Amino acid sequence: MQGNVSRVVLFGTGLVALVTLGWILTGHAANPLSEGLPIDWTHQHVIFSQPQTFEEVGRLAGDPRYWQQWYRQHVARVISANGESSIESAYTQTGESVDNSASNDWVQTLGAGGSVGAGNFPAKYSFNINTANCVSNPTNAPPDFVVFSTGLASSTQASIVAYDNLYSGCTGTVPSVYWAYNTSAQILTSPVFSRDGSQIAFVQTTNPVGGVASLVLLKWAASTTETVGSPLTLTPVSSPSAYLSCTAPCMLTLPLKSGTGTATNNTTSSVYYDYVGDTAWVGDASSWLHRFNPVFSGTGTNPPGEVTTPPWPVQVNATAPTALTSPVHDTASGNVFVGDQGGFLYSVNVSTGSVSASARVDFGVGLVDGPILDRTAEKVYVFSSSDGTTNCPGAAPSPCSAVYQFPATFSGGATGTEIPVGTSSATPNPLYSGAFDNAFYSSSLRTGNLYVCGDTGVNPILYRVPITGGVLGAATQVVTITAAGNHRTCSPVTDIFNPNGSVGSQERTYFSVVSNGDPTGCAGGCAISFVSMPWTALTGFQVGQEILVYRPANGRHYINVAVQTGTSGTTAPAWPGPAGIVTPDGGVRWLNQGLVQLGAFGAWARLHTYALRSRILDSNGNIEVVTAVGTSGVGTSGGSAPTWNTTPGGTTLDGTGTTQITWTNAGALPSVALASAGGTSGIIIDNTVSQATQAGASQIYFSTLANQKCPTTSTGCAVQTSQ
Repeated sequence: MQGNVSRVVLFGTGLVALVTLGWILTGHAANPLSEGLPIDWTHQHVIFSQPQTFEEVGRLAGDPRYWQQWYRQHVARVISANGESSIESAYTQTGESVDNSASNDWVQTLGAGGSVGAGNFPAKYSFNINTANCVSNPTNAPPDFVVFSTGLASSTQASIVAYDNLYSGCTGTVPSVYWAYNTSAQILTSPVFSRDGSQIAFVQTTNPVGGVASLVLLKWAASTTETVGSPLTLTPVSSPSAYLSCTAPCMLTLPLKSGTGTATNNTTSSVYYDYVGDTAWVGDASSWLHRFNPVFSGTGTNPPGEVTTPPWPVQVNATAPTALTSPVHDTASGNVFVGDQGGFLYSVNVSTGSVSASARVDFGVGLVDGPILDRTAEKVYVFSSSDGTTNCPGAAPSPCSAVYQFPATFSGGATGTEIPVGTSSATPNPLYSGAFDNAFYSSSLRTGNLYVCGDTGVNPILYRVPITGGVLGAATQVVTITAAGNHRTCSPVTDIFNPNGSVGSQERTYFSVVSNGDPTGCAGGCAISFVSMPWTALTGFQVGQEILVYRPANGRHYINVAVQTGTSGTTAPAWPGPAGIVTPDGGVRWLNQGLVQLGAFGAWARLHTYALRSRILDSNGNIEVVTAVGTSGVGTSGGSAPTWNTTPGGTTLDGTGTTQITWTNAGALPSVALASAGGTSGIIIDNTVSQATQAGASQIYFSTLANQKCPTTSTGCAVQTSQ
């Protein structure tokens, strides 16, 4: 009977997946998105696991965000042709010395002190998912462009700037300023696009302390004369009705006001936009949650504006008002979810304005990043710098930093499901949002991993939180990010799966640390890319493919590299601990590269004694493992460097006689890093081009948080670098 039930469940799940796939192939996928594809902070915070029921399929069918995610994950993609500057494969070589620092494709100044800001994201818009467009012309769509706020307010400084001509294959100046505006206030939050990309919304403030905030709607226009240092100063139009007919570039400011009409401030809550309802939500510094409708599609009789009829705006905490995070909206439950610096998660019903407050989940710096909503599974995730306890596993009497999962219909006082991700302290760093891996998005059973940069109390560590059937498991440490004892802050985490990435690097997480980064070349702040592809059953793997595996026997993570092309088995093998051990797996053979680490590996040294299982980084940027040391049991290198075998699994002999060493190529470094002063903003990844239409397409974008050379003067930087 049990077996019959299981088969029915599996059949039902498979049927839903089959129907969904058939509908996709005959519907949306057969008619490529014609209006373009945005990527901004909201696409990191509203996600969609695979639908498991017909109800879920129907609910997601009309959601543009679902299809935007689907295109990003399923359209065949290409990577940059700039192999020498790729963040996954670039190395700086001096003789035998190799480091794992990446080179950026371009950097552009955002002005002295200019930055998108910690926890904020730039925004990218592509007008065609099939083509990477460089410049406007009569036969092409407008060019792809990326928008950076600068966080600055000055009569001679852009507060927001866009770049086009983004890719190395473009002709002319790469990149070029597409437009640059001074809006006469500071933009300290993330921008979002209208669905067609012709307009942008963001929140700005006249002063971070005691200022007045406004939601800004902006119609942009291309320019050949505007620059970051010489922007066009925009004056707001006189009324919402005037904005409807104004000629771009023009902007409308809609001041945030409390329920009593008092002007409020906002430096922490980015605007969330609902494409279907043309509705926006944003929080402020006094616990008020604001609703705007219409936003980008107003009419003469119904122009853009804030909803001020009861119950809006809603003050989620009137007893102890504090700054709100960025909100997200759930169409299924009809709730808006938002956190605050007091450490609470709130659910606000759109129709009634009723508020449900969770139990307090952050006793440190408070919730500083917006929640993540899985709109398919109706789950909400929040990230806490300190859970306020004194019994963190392995570190009592310290508190924990933690990830919490709540149902979308949680009631007042709910505690959620807590998963500790390292220790905290009395004065912790903020904990920013994590990212789900491709296994989670691909699984019909919501099984995969969530990566988060935890350990907010001392030394930041990348954690993996396993998810099985939508249930969170205990977090495990993947790798430390800074030298021991350094109390540093990480950025939000971004994960990208690129099936057409170079072999060995198809899936990676991206994040940064503000200073004291472990990777070579990052003594200060740095952006870091790390292999996160898991083992999967009955999957084809090529020689050189690297995967991240976990050994329950000792609670450690290892990188294994495929040294024989083939298809994996039905169950995961028992992964070895020692480096250099080969593991059979169906038709694949895996070589253990050893324990993961970000810190530098030593280079080869002449006439040096090496023990069995020693590891070095060779002159080609590959890890070499000592797998044999001759008959005497002692291995000594030769007087000059050998010619290294460049194939994973290939061997190189070094030295002579009874002390001769056999080195085995264990694949490329699992991490690479790019020096980024002060760390980085949130990282977005444009990874949607289906054909190699432009060299250098498919990139990542972020800003530094402090000044560095951009490329010649020391200022805040907008950065594009290859995956």
